Amino acid sequence: MLRSTSPEQLSAIKSFLRQTSRHDGKPADQIRREMDAAASAIPLLPATCVQQTAIGRLQGEWVCTDTGETCPDEIKRIILYFHGGGFTSGSCAMYRGLAGRLSEASGVKVLTVQYRLAPEHTYPAANEDCLSAYRWLITNGYPAQNIVLGGDSVGGSLALMTLLSLRDAGEALPAGAFLLSPHTDLVHLDGESYRSRAELDPTGSQQGNQAIADAYLGDWPGEPPALLSPLRMELCGLPELYIQAGDHEVLLSDATRFAEQATKAGVQVSLEVWDEMWSVFQFMAHMLPEARQAIANIGRFVRSALKLPPVGGAIE
Repeated sequence: MLRSTSPEQLSAIKSFLRQTSRHDGKPADQIRREMDAAASAIPLLPATCVQQTAIGRLQGEWVCTDTGETCPDEIKRIILYFHGGGFTSGSCAMYRGLAGRLSEASGVKVLTVQYRLAPEHTYPAANEDCLSAYRWLITNGYPAQNIVLGGDSVGGSLALMTLLSLRDAGEALPAGAFLLSPHTDLVHLDGESYRSRAELDPTGSQQGNQAIADAYLGDWPGEPPALLSPLRMELCGLPELYIQAGDHEVLLSDATRFAEQATKAGVQVSLEVWDEMWSVFQFMAHMLPEARQAIANIGRFVRSALKLPPVGGAIE
């Protein structure tokens, strides 16, 4: 992938992330406060519009950018986005910046979901909430073919688990899904990149990801549910998938192995691996040209999946 940020800038950013992104041993409320504070410093695009909404019993936010390209409401083509945060943190407010950029790149509205968090709400609470949000859209007049799922980190996991649950229930699947640095195996954590990228990754580690899995499972009895390891499930019948990962993240193998397995199962998959990038580098689009280009690529995928012309063309 094209690299635009200088080596000196990348080194400085990674050094900062190493100091601020590790949350080992911290209580969930402290992690949430710190992450919300960090996100509040990220500037929104000037044209970002935010509208809070009730999604059944859940809360969510509609986010769009008033650029003249966003689809009219009557067309009802959208992105349903599940945020990351290790199942214990993350919020709609924290993701307004990224959601606004995704809306600008795709020309469609983004709906973010405030799903329940661990440790107060363990498995399957977040899974149930994501499924509920998708079904709420269907009930409220959004055809499945007009919806693209998106998510980062564990939000990418939730997008995959939502797809698998819908498929197994015989329900209509969305037009596609994009996954940013997804956890595709929260059970075994045995990807090669846990070792080869351990010193390169400024934000993630095998120990940290084990803590993520433990927090979400809580007191779950017996073996972890198979759904927490999409990598090892039957993947046939899923819609088109678009995956982005960083070459310096410990989750790289989760992305590459999943893309390989899904392709073998007959799923159309596109995988981008960005040189010298880390998990969910797209979150720093306000300062990283690579992140802005990655989001532009996501926008093209979304419009293709929704059968929309390139941004600037007439809506069908």
